[in-house]
Amino acid sequence: MLYTLIHTIHIFAVFIYGGFLFTDNLFIAKMKQSLSEDEHTKAREAIMMHVRKVVPKALIVAVISGMYLFTQVFGKISPEGFSTFQIALSIKAFLGLWLGFRGVNQVFFGIQPWVFKSHIFPFILVVIIIFLSQFMFLDFTSF
Repeated sequence: MLYTLIHTIHIFAVFIYGGFLFTDNLFIAKMKQSLSEDEHTKAREAIMMHVRKVVPKALIVAVISGMYLFTQVFGKISPEGFSTFQIALSIKAFLGLWLGFRGVNQVFFGIQPWVFKSHIFPFILVVIIIFLSQFMFLDFTSF
């Protein structure tokens, strides 16, 4: 029951964080094409003042709940080494922790990233995590 509850919370937190990245990169960034620079700045700030209240907290919840879920499903390492599932899960965990570390430093400590200052790189990582989520249950040893 606890696993299901935390998994559900994790999914909602990831939807909030990933949903913002999708919206920002696919729609909000395109507002420049139809608005003046001043209008775009005002519109983006009107959105971002609400985003800053929710999205960073959702990222923290996603990372913490993801760490718990990782401990519950990773399993034992066989003598043959990591399974495909464990490899994909480890990559997902690394990318998620990197996003969380970047987000905590940026939002709570004011430390800006040295590279990849836009939301494009986190967006790409979220897409990679989504694809890994779909492939991690496949058994590639039978191919």
